[in-house]
Amino acid sequence: MPPYAGPPIASRSGDAASPLRLLTYLVLAITLIVLDDQAGWLARLREQANVLVQPAWNLAGLPGRLGNQVRDNAASHGQLVAENRQLRNSLLVANARLTRLQTAALDNAQLRELLNVAERSGLDVQLAPILDIDLDPVKQRLVLAAGTREGVHVGQAVIDAGGLMGQVISVTGSTSTVLLLTDPDHAVPVTVARNGVRLIVYGRGDTLELRDIPLSAGVEVGDEIVTSGLGGRFPVGFPVGTIAALRPDDTHAFLVGELKPAAALDRGRDVLLLRPGSPIRIPPPPPVNTDAASVAPSDARRAPTDAATTADGQRPSLPGNASSPPTAPTTETRP
Repeated sequence: MPPYAGPPIASRSGDAASPLRLLTYLVLAITLIVLDDQAGWLARLREQANVLVQPAWNLAGLPGRLGNQVRDNAASHGQLVAENRQLRNSLLVANARLTRLQTAALDNAQLRELLNVAERSGLDVQLAPILDIDLDPVKQRLVLAAGTREGVHVGQAVIDAGGLMGQVISVTGSTSTVLLLTDPDHAVPVTVARNGVRLIVYGRGDTLELRDIPLSAGVEVGDEIVTSGLGGRFPVGFPVGTIAALRPDDTHAFLVGELKPAAALDRGRDVLLLRPGSPIRIPPPPPVNTDAASVAPSDARRAPTDAATTADGQRPSLPGNASSPPTAPTTETRP
């Protein structure tokens, strides 16, 4: 058996060609570098190659751009939602403040009207805020935030800028209850401001009513109804309402009138309480012009005659009755 000679030895001709190939590549690279630096034709080749490869680059960078756009959109949407929520909250706060300012302006206007009424009429009044209201059809009442500690008492008249509202029927230490004119249990003696006819106004739950109006009273639609002062509960001359309609009653012997209340019974936040026994302060008369107060010559000549007639105990005669015979002396009793 012949001895083992080992694996066959491969040819090494390829190993000798590798350095030559590397040298060739190196020379070619140096030649291209020199030519590109001298002529620049390789730069134009790269530009054309970039134009050809540009679509591939755009396609390769599309996922990244889409991801960035999605992140930006998500961030913008979240920012817009937060800004929208903040603006909505700011708008709600601004609307609430505006509503509060409008309410304050209305309250200010109402208080100004109440104070103007008190000043023009010369009345001694007390301002009382409304605490609660009960406008049930069978019970028309207000609860005021003023009681015995503020000097309120039963029977005190309650008014507003328009006219009479009602009267106090119960009082506690800090509150008082007002019976409105429209309550079915309320009645007010009134007169017609135009002709002085005395009537009575009754409450109907939501309106006012005049009953038993004589056909010959001459009451008309549009007449203003004011308090008569009878009974001593309400002062004279406060507006109660205006006649809105007239109709005959069931017997056709009298008329029934529907009144529109002068006071704002379902509005406002404050009322005025009339103090008991408060006199009406008459405003001082305007100053008299001294130039216009000079007496005419004819009046100056007539003055001694009138004085002499008065001194004789006779009534001074009117200028139109100067030719009438003198009357007998009379005595006048002056209060």
